[in-house]
Amino acid sequence: MATFRSSALAVSPPSASPKSPAAAIALMDAAERLFIERGVERVGLADIAAAAGLPARAARGHYATREQLLQAMQDRFVSDYCAHLDEAMARCPPGDWSARLRTFVRTGVDGYLDHVALHDVVFHDQRSHDRHAWQENPVIERLVELLEGGIAARVWVAPDPRLTAVIFFTAMHSAVDRVIASGEPADRQRLSQTLIGYFERSVQWWTRF
Repeated sequence: MATFRSSALAVSPPSASPKSPAAAIALMDAAERLFIERGVERVGLADIAAAAGLPARAARGHYATREQLLQAMQDRFVSDYCAHLDEAMARCPPGDWSARLRTFVRTGVDGYLDHVALHDVVFHDQRSHDRHAWQENPVIERLVELLEGGIAARVWVAPDPRLTAVIFFTAMHSAVDRVIASGEPADRQRLSQTLIGYFERSVQWWTRF
């Protein structure tokens, strides 16, 4: 399975000292493993600390509650996902907005499918719906920036880039969810190509609004 982690995130061995960056990462890594294996409700901070090779007080020194730890894991997931998108799009030829959009879709689909279990832990298991997330979503912000760049270059047209980005993000997320829910092997190429075709047709100059 592909991973978001990069060598830039390498740290020294965890320390039990308060607010040790290495300990915080070790705790999140241990929590990922335990939450995926057992489920969030069956794992406590003491279990996570033990799995990370740290005393229980070290866990509470970083995260007062399991919910705080889950939020930190969610933030890390989003940060890693976005970094993966940025790295992939940076490899596209300058000014090739179509290549950047296609790369965004393929990388976004792969990033979700490669980390379904972790995604479901840090998002679905919280059983919460935050409408503000649509306004403060770094993935959507990247789509807005991408669309605005293509519009400025007169490659695409969209009367409301932010709303278009929300629609694209929702479509991509829902399409991957459908594949996961079906239980069938994912045809990633077909899924990505279907989404790319829909997105590109939606912002072509000949589209009437």
